[in-house]
Amino acid sequence: MDRLRSLVFSIVFLTGTAMAIAIGFGFALAGQRALSRYVTAWTRFHALCARLILGIHTRIEGRLPEGPALIAAKHESMYETLELVRILPFPAVVVKRELTDFPGWRWVTALYGLVPVDREASAKALRAMLKAAERLNTEHRSLVIFPEGTRVRPGEEPPLQAGFAGLYRAMGMPVVPVAIDSGRLWPRKGPKHRGIVTFRFGAPIPPGLPRAEIERRVHEAINALHH
Repeated sequence: MDRLRSLVFSIVFLTGTAMAIAIGFGFALAGQRALSRYVTAWTRFHALCARLILGIHTRIEGRLPEGPALIAAKHESMYETLELVRILPFPAVVVKRELTDFPGWRWVTALYGLVPVDREASAKALRAMLKAAERLNTEHRSLVIFPEGTRVRPGEEPPLQAGFAGLYRAMGMPVVPVAIDSGRLWPRKGPKHRGIVTFRFGAPIPPGLPRAEIERRVHEAINALHH
């Protein structure tokens, strides 16, 4: 049944997403506010498909940030990339550049507030990411980053990537770490499974801490569900 549900989910969600992308250009022409509402509606569609077809639900622990913050989240599946946009009020998101490089799409993603970063994390790529993130700082929005750099398997705890410390220093925001255990239900390969994905929001960590301390505290907090 898991394989059948996963197949049905892929057909329904990907078909709906293809339509959403085509329509999204029109909402982008109407401005950022219209586009943000449209993107939120798309993430609600994703959550509805996950709940009704896959039997996957979200449980939130802790308190959501009350103001702009750097949201440092665990990354085990695609699920949290859309759920965090649904849960949080209009956040910007750091994403791999490949997701923004479709013809004509870069303008739309930039208008919404996606911050592209190259996988190789070169000095040039990090400077470009910081420049884009600093522009968002003037909009008083939270910024979501997956500081381990890529999706990992459940239980894996790689060190944080260098770009996180640079963003932390440049943005001057408190950090809200988020532990997520989606990988056990939503593996990179194979069928998805019924169950509850926990999003555990940690206490805000103030800006201005030394690099070693902020990385240690964030690393511990986003991996808290493993212990």
